[in-house]
Parts: sequence; C-alpha cells; structure tokens
Amino acid sequence: MLIDGEWVGSSSGEYIEVQDPATERFFARVPKATEGEVTRALEAAQRAFPAWARLSPDQRGAYLWQASDILEKRKEEVGRVLTQEQGKPLKEAVGEIEKVIEMLRYYAEEGKRAYGQIIPNTDPSYQSLVIRQPIGVVAALSPWNYPVELTGWKAAAALAAGCTIVAKPPCLTPLSPLKFWQCLFEAGIPKGVINAVIGPGETIGRQLVQSPIVRKIAFTGSVEVGREILAKCNDVKKISLELGGHCPLIVSKNCDLPNAVKGAVRRSFRNMGQICIAINRIYVHESVSKTFLHEFAKGTNKLIIGNGLKREPYDVGPMASRDGLEKTKRHIEDALSKGARLVCGGKRPEGPEFRKGYFFEPTILADVNHDMLVMNEETFGPVVGVMTFRTLEEAVNLANSTPYGLAGYVYTNDMHEMTKLSRELEAGSVAVNNVDAGIINAPYGGWKQSGTGYEHGHEGLEEYFHLKHIRIQYREPVS
Repeated sequence: MLIDGEWVGSSSGEYIEVQDPATERFFARVPKATEGEVTRALEAAQRAFPAWARLSPDQRGAYLWQASDILEKRKEEVGRVLTQEQGKPLKEAVGEIEKVIEMLRYYAEEGKRAYGQIIPNTDPSYQSLVIRQPIGVVAALSPWNYPVELTGWKAAAALAAGCTIVAKPPCLTPLSPLKFWQCLFEAGIPKGVINAVIGPGETIGRQLVQSPIVRKIAFTGSVEVGREILAKCNDVKKISLELGGHCPLIVSKNCDLPNAVKGAVRRSFRNMGQICIAINRIYVHESVSKTFLHEFAKGTNKLIIGNGLKREPYDVGPMASRDGLEKTKRHIEDALSKGARLVCGGKRPEGPEFRKGYFFEPTILADVNHDMLVMNEETFGPVVGVMTFRTLEEAVNLANSTPYGLAGYVYTNDMHEMTKLSRELEAGSVAVNNVDAGIINAPYGGWKQSGTGYEHGHEGLEEYFHLKHIRIQYREPVS
C-alpha cells in the first residue's frame, strides 16, 4: 500500500488474495489495511494538503503530465495485469489505460482554467470576487469493472484542483490501480499527497467515509452502497456518487438498422456487460423488431470468447467473479420462468478451455416484460432483454419506468424523434445513433437513483472546489 510516501505491507500480516477469473487461480496477494494504517494515510493527506494546495495549477499539472508519460510507457504491462485480475481482453485493458493517460493530461490543462469572477456591486466602492479553492482531503472509492480508469477519473481531477487523496482500490482488482498509483508516485508527487489503502468496504470504506479528515467523497459503485455512504456519512461533506445504470436503448422504425445492431452488440456485451452504461434493455418498434432481433443475435453469436492473455483477438473474456456469474444466471432463469424466450446464449461456452473460469455466453432474451428482474434490476452481466413498442410515447414511458437514470441510447434518423427522445429520456447522458455516452470533456453523471455530482469535463473539476466570495470596499486613503 502507499502511505505517506512509502510502499508498506500490512502490520497485521493479513493479505487479500487476487484471482484470475479466466482460470480461477489465485496468483497474487496484496496487504489488507488495518484501521491504524487508514488513519496514517488520512493524517498524511491532511498534513500534505496545505503545501499541495498552494502550488500553482501549472506546477500541479506538470506532475500529472509526468505521471501520464510514465503510464504511457507501461500501458502494456499495466494492461496485462488488468486483464489477469479482471478478465477483459488485453486490447480493451490497454485501451482503458490509454483513457487514463488522456484523463491525466486533460485535467493537467483544465486545472489552469479554474477561473474566478468579478461581480459588480450597486455601490461602486465595493467589489465582489469569487474564487475557487481546493476542498481538502478526498476519499476515492472505485469499483472493479474499470479499476484503473475510474480511479484515474478521481485522481486526475482531485490533484489538478489541489486536493490530496486517500484511495481505496477494489479488493477484487487491486493490482492494476496500484500500478497506476506507482506511476503518480514516480512522477515525484510529494509524500502524503497520494495514498492508497486496500480492504473491504464494510471496514476500510466505512472508516474513510466517516473520517472527519475527509472533506470530499468520490464513489463509483452500486446504488445500494451509494445509499449506505449517504446514511453513514456522519458529518457534512461534499459527495459525488456514480451509481447503477440499467440503461435503455430505443430502436425506431426510422433508424439505420445495421448501425443500431452494431451498437447494440457492442454496448450490451462489452466487458461482459459489466459497465454502468451497458445496455440492459432494448425497446424496438414492432415493425422492425423481427429483423432487428435476427441481426442482433447473428452479431452476438460472432463474438469470440476467451482468455485475453492467451491470444488475440478475443471480443469478450470471463466475468470478473462467481457472484456476478450467479446473478446473471438468476436473471435469465427468472425471465424464462415468466415467459421470456431465449434467443441465444444462456450457458457456459463449450470446450475444454472453458471448464474453469467465469465464462458465459452473451445472452439475448425476447418476449420480455417489466415483471422480470432483467427489466428492473441492473444485471451487470452479459444479458439483455428485448421488448417491442408501438408509439414513441410508449417507448419513453418504458425507458423511464425504472429508478435509474445514468444513460440512454436512441437510434433514429428522424429529427423529431431525435429531439423528443433526447429531451424526454430521464438520464444524465443520451447518445443518439451511437453508444458512446461519455466523453472526457463533457459532464458525466446520473439522474434519479443513478447518482449525484459529476465526473469529466470542467464540471468534474468543480466537484473538488469550494467557492469563496470576497467582498472588498475600496476607500480613498486619508491624507
């Protein structure tokens, strides 16, 4: 673990075993933090904060640039570790690292644009200045599905703003984020500014959330844990939560159908559906539903499954854990018991290479309804339900019928439908004729139960600032 400028083991001698989901083999271990070690990390971040906050944005940005250069040289190495502990194909793992490099460089420059403003008063002898100042120590809690990227989002914005940080990498995938923190460490960031401790959320996470030292919590994870954080936060802190998605896709009769099919395959099953903005449910106009479903199944069946470390190209790897695999099976069984039709998938792939590991075929269910778990709960696995609609109003009502609101997707070439759906879908991001709902320089956050606060863009930087109003009266000197 990284505490106050040193790489340390656990004083308790306890470790967390790290498993390869493609082989079920435990191949590494990381130290499990004690309460005392978390306290040391928090106190180190508190001590380091004043000096780090006093640096200019250019000085802080230079550290981020240096870290990005180090990470760029190691992206293949970090990517291999990420694939081994999380399961995604190596090409996608390296792509995740490349996004973090881009994020570090973006916030290295965006930190220089945290401008203040001057507000005129009714009395011209007064002037109001509004300035931005870093909020303090940040607790960053990141999930296992994109363990480097989602850690990088928080680290880049917090450090650019002048905050210090104590991160809790996920227990399921701790190795690749620790390699990310090592790049920041080797960039020369002063001791205590960055810290990383590892342990279960119910102990280490709770301590970080409840510590009076922490002035800002940045969390990505499930709705249930997000609610727990809000309940257990025993004093006033700034909080940003990026929670579950359960995202809908609406396919209009006026769409470019091959493009819609391509997008549906990619966003439904990339990373085995273990993405907050994965497509979980698809609403297709009844006039094109038969063709769409046929082509969607054909495209899905072409996906190549395998251990991404062995050879390329694989489209999908194993799921990250047995728990996720079991939830996926449970959602499929529930839907089939209530009348759904299995279009493809629904089982472990055949072959000796799949006897071990958390592999599962990407699965499409048709004839679904909203009485089924798959259409109401976020599966976070490789399964999607397909349902038909007649009118645009019906599609909107179905898409908005869950408590989630992270992202929505639309395929249509009709301008009226584009406008109506993009305005009426209750989600923080809506992608029309594409499935890339998030980009680095635009705000990313959820509506309803999908979260509060933002990452990405200038809005993501704002999450780490206090605003201060300074009102000055200018007086003529007395002679």
